[in-house]
Amino acid sequence: MKNEPYFIDVDGGTESLRAGVFDAKGHPLAFAVSDYVTQFPKPAHAEQNPNDWWKALGIAVRKAVADARVSPSSVATICLDTTSCSVVALDANGDPLRPALIWMDVRSGEQAKRIAACGDEALRVNGYGPVSAEWMAPKALWLKENEADMFNRATYICEFQDYMNHKLTGRMTGSLNNVSIRWHYDNARDGFQRSFYEKIGLGDVLEKFPKDILPMGEPIGNLTANAAEHLGLPITTPVIQGGADAFVAMVGLGVVKPGRLAFITGSSHLHLGLSATPLHAKGIWGSYPDAVVKGLYALEGGQTSTGSVIAWLRRLLGSADLDSLNAEAMNLPPGAEGLVVLEHFQGNRTPHTDPDSRGVISGLALKHGPAHLFRAVIEGVAYGTEDIFATMCKAGYRPLEFVMCGGATRSDLWMQIHADVSGVPIQLTKVPDAPSLGSAILAAVGSGAYSSIPEACDAMVEFARTIHPDMDSHEKYKPLLEAYRNTYLHLKDTLHRQAAIGKGVSD
Repeated sequence: MKNEPYFIDVDGGTESLRAGVFDAKGHPLAFAVSDYVTQFPKPAHAEQNPNDWWKALGIAVRKAVADARVSPSSVATICLDTTSCSVVALDANGDPLRPALIWMDVRSGEQAKRIAACGDEALRVNGYGPVSAEWMAPKALWLKENEADMFNRATYICEFQDYMNHKLTGRMTGSLNNVSIRWHYDNARDGFQRSFYEKIGLGDVLEKFPKDILPMGEPIGNLTANAAEHLGLPITTPVIQGGADAFVAMVGLGVVKPGRLAFITGSSHLHLGLSATPLHAKGIWGSYPDAVVKGLYALEGGQTSTGSVIAWLRRLLGSADLDSLNAEAMNLPPGAEGLVVLEHFQGNRTPHTDPDSRGVISGLALKHGPAHLFRAVIEGVAYGTEDIFATMCKAGYRPLEFVMCGGATRSDLWMQIHADVSGVPIQLTKVPDAPSLGSAILAAVGSGAYSSIPEACDAMVEFARTIHPDMDSHEKYKPLLEAYRNTYLHLKDTLHRQAAIGKGVSD
């Protein structure tokens, strides 16, 4: 058994929880995964059982430590990143009162519209535009208005991460990262914006939020006896504050200074950067002070349905092999011979922040087959990314390269299409699982192995290769990108009516 200090990361994702063991140089020794189920009880609803997260944590951590062949006593610290905003309501013991409303749950679209009309200055982080139904305030307001008895009984309204850290340490804390990016918390303006919450009828929720807000990389406390037994680790093991998976991935990608854009792919896509000065603009979220690195401002764009649309298509096609689809799609020309896909299958996060938009496949002809659809979906996702990137550039944030991680990096075709559509090089890191490496980096900082997040990144993040854009393809994509933009512009009202029909709401 190995006895030098090691760090455990935990990545609580949309479909599973993954635990890993890293050394102090950022090298992974082992990973283990445990799945859980998402329920979709109604259109726009998406729920998970928090007890499933806890069960998965014990399974994955024990297996990762065993597979890494390290002594549990050599684990220096553990740190979690999780999906956000995945909202839980807990009783005084920290036990869930109902299933969690996970990040992709957008049932609170009506509450989000009312919140957007409140006019409070806190809404600047929504880009002076619509409020996302994914965020804490609309979800908490939905719970208050639709499940009042449960809401009143709840001691805590918090997130996936807060629930897990409470189960691990017995201490209820909030992550400065999570509350900054999804709870309208401003570290430069006295934290929670009370006037905002009172205006929207949620002043009482502030008493249910965690009181201790800790920055990423700060120790929370040691494992409780029950948690230590559950994980198979010593009771002296410290738990370090993490944050939202995508923002922790920024750390794992080494995007901790201005100049690069972190491009996190998976069930959804996120596009994250850091600015030396505040930046607020329509169509982008943020900027969030100190949310990743103290003294810097994080800004954000994102797509709700990306890898999840690929997963939908594969389910629809049944036995279709992903490698075969990739190979066939690679031989098709840019534009998949006339297909354009609007990837808003679960609404749009940015730049429109429209939970009632829906997916569109246009230009279908009898010549089109599964590979055409596959390529067109990837291209539609890339058009959505370029729409966000163009919005950021217009606002004054102009990074020269993407640093990418996640599911899309397993497809050379997908990465090349992203590079070609945007005309920007894409860098890949040696450890492709950026949220996991980011959590390990935060765990190392929390242990004292490094004095700061940037210092730890310099030591633990290595770059592997760069995908350069084909500028001929870039030119061919321009009219297709315009067709993508026009699809939403011209069909917006129709899509809203269809979404209402899907929800069982009549005009």
